[in-house]
Formats: sequence, structure tokens, C-alpha cells
Amino acid sequence: MAKLDIAIAGEINLDLILYGLPAQMPTERELLASDFTITLGSSSAIVAHNLAALGSRVGFITRAGDDACGNMALVRLGSSGADLSRIVRSEGALSGITVILQHERERHILTYLGTIAELRFEDLDLAYLASARHFHLSSLFLQRALQQRVPDLFRHLKKAGLTTSLDTNDDPDDRWGGVLEEALPYVDVLLPNEREAMKMAGTRDLEAALTSLSRRVGTLVVKLGSRGAMAIRDGQRFTAPAVKVEVVDPVGAGDSFDAGFLHQYVRGADLAACLGYGNLCGAFSTTAAGGTEAFRNQTKLRDFLARPG
Repeated sequence: MAKLDIAIAGEINLDLILYGLPAQMPTERELLASDFTITLGSSSAIVAHNLAALGSRVGFITRAGDDACGNMALVRLGSSGADLSRIVRSEGALSGITVILQHERERHILTYLGTIAELRFEDLDLAYLASARHFHLSSLFLQRALQQRVPDLFRHLKKAGLTTSLDTNDDPDDRWGGVLEEALPYVDVLLPNEREAMKMAGTRDLEAALTSLSRRVGTLVVKLGSRGAMAIRDGQRFTAPAVKVEVVDPVGAGDSFDAGFLHQYVRGADLAACLGYGNLCGAFSTTAAGGTEAFRNQTKLRDFLARPG
């Protein structure tokens, strides 16, 4: 029996989220926010945290600074039950941080990389990762020290018998290529949102993107926001509607979808069930500030997941 359900290697940082900002933000002005929160950020850590909160056995490898931000982020992730026994600390280094300026319907996302970009292939305990049933990677284009070895990593873990998944998230350089093409043959589940899918496929047409990407991975899952999510496997398409909730904060909804989808996927659920559970977890995430705060309340999480329909 595998030691872990899911192993994740990736980044960790805090998110500072400001709410109630003016629509226009001129420079050299004292602009006021109506609220803020500091919470666990980074796609990799959010997926790990929420998977552990759902009951998956999660192992997480990252490189973090020994500063206050890094310490706080690790405490937040560790409180979920995720195993952090293989993390690497960078003495004297600053951990990354993301500042999110949340407007009514859009947001600015500003990230200082710090140790986010410093995780190396040599930092990874490959035997530990291979002790899982499944391996997941997020934020491909932020993993700058690891990036060139990502195809090797996926190849090694596939050979070890794991299933794999990838959520690239955004590419700050807007290039959408390089090692991605080398890694895709070893990816069982690709988890982009609609915009990312079109960027990866080099088209502005979603249908063309679906056709292109679904031929290159075993299972393509595309998050469609208020329109739910879809999956394509062996030419067959599955869809699931979004779950309606009173949205407090959309930050981390896509990562929470990944957590819900993968939680069911490693248990052998069919694609329709995986999509539905992913949508449920993504919706639950939006009921509190940040990507993990809702999942820290186990009572509300259980009640939400148990609701009919």
C-alpha cells in the first residue's frame, strides 16, 4: 500500500489580499482598501492544504526561507495534516509573497518570487515522491530552478507507477512553451482554466484548444468558472455545472477545484464524479477569503460537501 495518496513538489508563500479598492488606481496617491487578509497562498500549497483537509494523505516538498513569512506559511500548511518532513530551508533567504489587489470583477496579482523559484531537482526526495499513488505539480512557469528537469521528474514518477497531473497556472513571460511540450507525454491529467488552455494551444478558440490538448494528454480537464468544468478522455466529453454560492473571494477557487478533483481521482471515481466534486470544492473555497480559509473549518466543510444535489 502506498504511503501517500498524493505527493506534491512546488512553491509555498503567503498571500496578502486587499479588498474594496477603487476601480482606477492612479500613482502617487494614497488609495484606501476596505479590508485585507493574510493567508496561505501559492497554487501548490493551496492544493496540498485542501487535499489534506479533504482527507487525502498528502506529502509536500518545497524550499522556503527561514523568515517570518516562510515560517507562517509552513505552519498554516502543516495544520492541515500535510506531511512536511521533506521540506528544504534556505538560510537567510526571503520567502516569496503575493499581493492581490481584488477589484469587483478583476484583480491584479503581484508576486515577489523569493524562494518560490529556488526549488531544485536535487532538493527532491524521489523515493519519497514515488511512495505516493499520484504526483501533482502546479505553477510550472514559476518553478524556475526546477523547470528544466520537470520532464525528467514526470518521466521518473510515471516509470515508478504513479499517475500524474499538471496545472501550469499562468506564465508570467507569456511564452507557454519550452519544457511544457516535453512534459505533456507523461501527464495523465492536465488541469488548465479556459484562458490557459487557449494559451497552451496557441489559439483564441476554445474548441480548437480542446481538440489540440486532448490529443496530447490522457485526460484534459478545463475549468470554466461560472460555467462549471469539462473533461475530455478518449474523445468523450464530460461536463459538470458550477455550484451556486454567495461568493466572498474567488482567490484559489481553481486550485481548490484541483484538490477536489484529485481527491476523487486517486480513489478511482469516474470523471463525472471527479468534475462534480471539483466544482463543489472550488465553490466552497469562494465562501471565505483566500484559497484555504474555508477549508480550515472542518465542520462547515463536512456540511457543505454533504449538501444534496
